[in-house]
Amino acid sequence: MSNTRKLLLSITGFYLLGIVALVVIFGFGSKNTTFQIQNEFKLVNWVHLGVFSINRAVVYLIIAALLTIVTMVWISRRMHARPNRIQTAVEVLYSLMRDNITKGNMDASMAAKWFPFIGALFLFIWFSNLIGYLPLPTNSEETFNVFGAHIPSFALYAATANISVPLVLALVTFVFFNYEGVRAQGPVGYIKSLIPSGVRGPILFLIFPLEIISTVMRILSLTIRLFANILAGHMIILFMAGGLAVILGLSFLGWFTLPAAFVLYLFELGLVATLQAFIFATLAAIYLGGAVTHH
Repeated sequence: MSNTRKLLLSITGFYLLGIVALVVIFGFGSKNTTFQIQNEFKLVNWVHLGVFSINRAVVYLIIAALLTIVTMVWISRRMHARPNRIQTAVEVLYSLMRDNITKGNMDASMAAKWFPFIGALFLFIWFSNLIGYLPLPTNSEETFNVFGAHIPSFALYAATANISVPLVLALVTFVFFNYEGVRAQGPVGYIKSLIPSGVRGPILFLIFPLEIISTVMRILSLTIRLFANILAGHMIILFMAGGLAVILGLSFLGWFTLPAAFVLYLFELGLVATLQAFIFATLAAIYLGGAVTHH
């Protein structure tokens, strides 16, 4: 028997033994009546300043903003003729934002103008998503005591899993692409450009309202796509990592679903966090580029 097969059998045996041990020690338990999974995403104000109150979502936004600014400024001041590995990775990322996302959806002069916005948008969402998969002491619903201090427990949370953050980013994008369309074509020309070419006659009374609604619905499209994907990913990880076991009162279930939680965590961190930032930034670039075209 090969060493690989022995290792797999050992892991499987340990895994099954753990399930049996939990069933023997804790039994099948009873249904939970206190734990509410939605409280894991509840925002509790740490500093009460009215509309400027600070909670963990605000802290995550500040961290993402600082990462976006500091890393890019720090890297830009340390560029070399012979790039090291970090510079090479940054140049690949820069090329993705400039050539694929921005220049791929608008002409060169417009891309030069809007690249800073598109690039900042991509990086901010990307960092917001990534730090959402780092366990940080931000869950003030559950605390642990360290020398008399009540420290929030570690939790996974993303600011983009709060609908207000993607909504604001979508509204900013909505204002910018409409502004660019009106500036380039004039108010009347921009409204006319919403109508597909070749549409004439009474059908306009049907098509025009639909195009207006479609344009406004871009706010919801951008918002819900980012919000729902990040929130769903965090909820599934929470369920698989033990939340489902707590809710049902079945201790062994947490051990049983833990491998799935690990795989889902790697999938969300490795793909979804980057993919959602890419999609949001790409759609923003498409909307900006499309706003200046006549049809």
